[in-house]
Amino acid sequence: MDICLAVAILGMLAVVSARFDLLATRQNTGSVIVNDGDTVTLNGERIRLIGMDAPEYMQACNKGGIDYPCGRQAREALVRLIAGRSVTCEGSKRDRYGRLLAVCNAGGVDLNRAMVEQGWAVAYGDYGDAERMARDRRAGIWAGTFEQPSDWRASHHRNAEPRHDAGNWLFDWLREVLRFW
Repeated sequence: MDICLAVAILGMLAVVSARFDLLATRQNTGSVIVNDGDTVTLNGERIRLIGMDAPEYMQACNKGGIDYPCGRQAREALVRLIAGRSVTCEGSKRDRYGRLLAVCNAGGVDLNRAMVEQGWAVAYGDYGDAERMARDRRAGIWAGTFEQPSDWRASHHRNAEPRHDAGNWLFDWLREVLRFW
């Protein structure tokens, strides 16, 4: 029994130590493909901008009684912010879809914060001050009415993403440690 327990403990330690490389903060720099208002592909890796949530690409919002493609406009806003410059993304967690959750910068601009400040994303665990400013200015999606992106995903038969805030750090860490590829 003691031998089995020792083997089990050593096995768990081996799994945990093998996963520590995935828990380290990663920094990636290069040109990106903008997938939508909060997701980019950088050097072949999909990255989700953490702390904010932009309308889904196919999502529509309403301004003055007229629907408009706010998801597409959010993507275009991120493309304009990047303006063809090299992007640096830094993060250490992954979401349940395997995307790196990161803060990204281009030319000294925090893209996550800028998307919220410009009103093309809602605060999603971070950037509450930027959202208040955008809401007060009625910028971007705040100029009219819209469905929260997580609610839109849920109502369109897609699983809503979990919040990526400090409250989920233990769950995220355990999932990352125990993930097998």
